Amino acid sequence: MALPISPLAPPSLPVLPPIKGVRLASHACGIRYPDRADLLLAEFVQGTAVGGVLTKSLTASAPVDLCRANLKGGKARVLVVNAGNANAFTGQRGITAVEATVGGAVRAFACKRNEVFVSSTGTIGVPLPVDKIVAAIPKAQAALKEDAWTDAAKAIMTTDTFTKTATRSATIDGVPVSINGICKGSGMIAPDMATLLAYVFTDAALEAPAVQTLITAGAAKSFNCVTVDGDTSTSDTLLMFATGLAKHRFVSSAVDPRLTEFRAKLDELLIDLAKQVARDGEGASKFVEIRLTGADNDLAARRIAMSIANSPLVKTAVAGEDANWGRIVMAVGKAGEKANRDRLAITIGGVIVARAGEAVPDYDEQPVTAHMQGREIIIEVDVGIGRGAATVWTCDLTHGYIDINGSYRT
Repeated sequence: MALPISPLAPPSLPVLPPIKGVRLASHACGIRYPDRADLLLAEFVQGTAVGGVLTKSLTASAPVDLCRANLKGGKARVLVVNAGNANAFTGQRGITAVEATVGGAVRAFACKRNEVFVSSTGTIGVPLPVDKIVAAIPKAQAALKEDAWTDAAKAIMTTDTFTKTATRSATIDGVPVSINGICKGSGMIAPDMATLLAYVFTDAALEAPAVQTLITAGAAKSFNCVTVDGDTSTSDTLLMFATGLAKHRFVSSAVDPRLTEFRAKLDELLIDLAKQVARDGEGASKFVEIRLTGADNDLAARRIAMSIANSPLVKTAVAGEDANWGRIVMAVGKAGEKANRDRLAITIGGVIVARAGEAVPDYDEQPVTAHMQGREIIIEVDVGIGRGAATVWTCDLTHGYIDINGSYRT
């Protein structure tokens, strides 16, 4: 049964333009969802460069292992993604299923095995019905087209309640280039890679090392700054494909000044997608932005901010519309990073509620209460140590999260 659309969903979907050298198709394989497409197939022009960041989970799935190996080649021709089954913790059968999927793509597209990338998302520990996928590849191949972005985003959804897409444009050497992105993610979200899958497509002419550096840096500012429940998936995958068909000179280094605008737009797109994941957190009713300043360094700031964002006590207080800033103090203290208790300051919705290590006497609670009753919550914390800063995004924790995850397999 379909879940109700998150109240935090964007009011409309962006229109994604075609990307030269990319064609997509979706297909209903019946892996788990009998009434919808559950397979995404993407074809890239020969010579497409690829880079990516993957989960650091020590129980990573077989598809993640394949992507990790094939990223070393730096080239991509085919992407195959299935929903409904993570093909994780499936032993040798999982490896065999990935090999069979790659074999099916190689036969259909006459490409090399290390040019095929595979992702799976869904239930862990259940053998993947790979025969359905292999049989579907030629059927999906026959339906490939340039403008199937929304269908592609729908095909990779699991507990997502809305499709997640984004697009940006930039110029390199004065030549227009396009960047499109799709992703899925709603629960088991605390990326450390960088269940979350994200794919970025561009016609920019980039060498693989530049793609890898750009996407690694972009992930650090986006997907590694979002959390729903503090759980890192076995399947987290972020891949970026650059077809090289834009008519500018190839760029071999990510620090090339010609990429200044492109890099900014790519980061913007990744942050857009990451925020959409938080907005679709399982059972979410409020989107929360946490701005952390005054830390020892930026990494320390992110760790403290994530400690706040992952705290069940903070998240349930937000759900209950209770500005219980004492829980924020607790979350700062448990983060394991330097913080000056007697210089700690907390602001909620623009109102300073705690400063110099104690409550602000007689602060006006009315605007704070009104802010907590809204859909968009902003919490600002200064820990009084240095200049480190970070912004992270999360959602509240409601009974809906229990409802979804308590019955996920059934």
